[in-house]
Amino acid sequence: MARNILRKLVSNSQASIDDGTYDVDADLKRSSMDLVQTINLNTHPTLLTEIKFASPSMGKIRTISDPASIARQMISGGSKALSVLTQPHLFNGSPEYFIKVRKAVNVPLLMKDIMIDKIQIDAAEKIGADYILLIQSLFDNAFLDEIDEFIDYGHKKGLGVLLEVHTREEFRNASETGADLIGINNRDLDTLEIDLGTTQRVLENFDGSRPILSESGIETPEDICYLRRCGAKAFLIGSSIMKSGNIEEQVRRLVKAY
Repeated sequence: MARNILRKLVSNSQASIDDGTYDVDADLKRSSMDLVQTINLNTHPTLLTEIKFASPSMGKIRTISDPASIARQMISGGSKALSVLTQPHLFNGSPEYFIKVRKAVNVPLLMKDIMIDKIQIDAAEKIGADYILLIQSLFDNAFLDEIDEFIDYGHKKGLGVLLEVHTREEFRNASETGADLIGINNRDLDTLEIDLGTTQRVLENFDGSRPILSESGIETPEDICYLRRCGAKAFLIGSSIMKSGNIEEQVRRLVKAY
C-alpha cells in the first residue's frame, strides 16, 4: 500500500510538472538566517511551522486564505522557520503562495513538495527557498535514482536539503548522504496513522551528529518535550497549527514547551 501511496504522490508531482506549475518567473533572495545554527543555539523549541491548506490524510484543513498573513502570525508566535506547500494536488499548495510568503518574511523557508525532478529544484532557487525536501523512501523504493545527485544539485543551487525518513533503515541510508537536516516522519504511509514513538525508535542509539527534526502529529507542549527526550532538536508542525482558531497563540504555546 505504501508503494501505491508513493506512486500517487510521484504521479501528482509529474502532473504538476506537466501542467507548468514550476515554470515560475521569479528571482527572490533567500533568508539571511542560518537554520542549522538557529537549531543548535536555540534554548527553546525550534519550530518549523507549515502553511498547508489540505493533506492526503485529513483532506481540507483550512479555508485557503492569505499565506503571507498566516506566515506573519506564525513568526509573531515564535516560529524560527516556515514550511510552505507548493504541491497543488492533495495539498492545495502553490509556488505562488510560497512567493507571497517569501516577500513577506525573512526567516528560512522550506519548499515542501514531492521532489522528483530538478525542474522543481530550479523553481525552489527562483522563489527564494532556503531548503528543499527529499523523501528517502522514494529512492529506497526505486521510484527515483541517485539521491546524492539530487542533494548535490540542490547544494549547487545554494539550497539546504531536509531528507525525510520513517524507518531505521531509511535513517541509516539518509545518514550516509550529505543532507543538511534529517526529518523523521511520524506518519506511516502504509496506514496514514501517526505514532510519535517512531521518532524514539528511529533515534535509538543515535550519536547526535546532525540536527534531527521530528515531523507529523505534534499537537501539544508535552509532545515536544517527549520528542526532545528522544533526540529531536527541531519540530515540523503543520495541521495542529493550521486548524487553530488563533495561529499566533498556538505557536507561542508550543514554543514555550521548554
